[in-house]
Amino acid sequence: MSDTRMILVGGFLGAGKTTLLTRAAQRLASQGKLVAVVANDQAANLVDTGTLRSAGLYVGEVAGGCFCCRFDQFLDECGKLARESKAEVILAEPVGSCTDISATILQPMKDLLTEKYRLAPFTVLTDPYRLREVFSEGVSSNFPDSVTYIFRKQVEEADLIAINKIDLLTEAEIAELKAMVAKHAPGTPILTLSALTGEGVDAWLDCVLSETSAGTRITEVDYDTYADGEAVLGWLNATAQLHAAGQPDWDGFCLSLMEQMQGEFRARSAEVAHVKLLLATTGGRITVNLTATGGKPSLNGSAERTVQDALLVINARVRMEPDELQAVVERSVQAACDGQVEGRITSIASFKPGRPQPTHRYAGVVS
Repeated sequence: MSDTRMILVGGFLGAGKTTLLTRAAQRLASQGKLVAVVANDQAANLVDTGTLRSAGLYVGEVAGGCFCCRFDQFLDECGKLARESKAEVILAEPVGSCTDISATILQPMKDLLTEKYRLAPFTVLTDPYRLREVFSEGVSSNFPDSVTYIFRKQVEEADLIAINKIDLLTEAEIAELKAMVAKHAPGTPILTLSALTGEGVDAWLDCVLSETSAGTRITEVDYDTYADGEAVLGWLNATAQLHAAGQPDWDGFCLSLMEQMQGEFRARSAEVAHVKLLLATTGGRITVNLTATGGKPSLNGSAERTVQDALLVINARVRMEPDELQAVVERSVQAACDGQVEGRITSIASFKPGRPQPTHRYAGVVS
């Protein structure tokens, strides 16, 4: 049996998976453990990969589809990271619009790779806003049923459900959400945490490092509905080179860019699943996240004003057609680049994900 612990963390777009993995990896590294992380997306140029690498972590990337549809590539990346980093723990984050992870990833790994990895309970991280939107009676979602179907299936297949962002909640709200989740996922353990502040992260790590019951259930998934849900969203990944005159206010630039895009999404009633920016200079890094059209952008990090050149990475998953989304991003970058900043988009890809076609799908739980 291998000593490499594999911890997969799923959950819908904007749940905070990358923030949790970054904090968890840093906690483990501070305890002397060797850690690696695998990021995942439908296309290249990930904010997540840049964020994780900026934290000083060993990071691999599987692009072009979810782990389940790129299973062999996922295993190759894990093997490469294990060899290069000698990792004792590998943290992996599947695409936020994917479900059926137990049948397509956990069961094959339990069947074929028990000598290489010790699987942790599969954690599904949830956002309080999305929980209320999907599970509260009398509350309608801004997404169609095919999208909320994916969210429900993610919760249904979890070995462990973690409610994130408790720093934004009262004790009464936390209790209400736990009761709501327990009603829809009876018998599944529930933890609460804040990936941002670190509250509850140690308790979660204790659980996933010690427990061995992974992939304890398989849910029935209608792949037509699943495919329809993924295709609702337009996806965009873009990079740009920026040059500023004088001493640029990079924080202000990032917030202005996000607010430009958010204004266009509001005007079109286009619901945001997740939009994230990464601005990197030799003097620091800034990330900005938006997880709902009506939400407030959150900024983390900083960049020195003495550095005039920057790389910008934009990842957007929004309920609109890809060509419309691309036009919004291009206009917003142009608008944010006022007289102080010059910007040139160097790569941009906008698309809808194709139908999920997993490499494996097990019908039963592997003991």
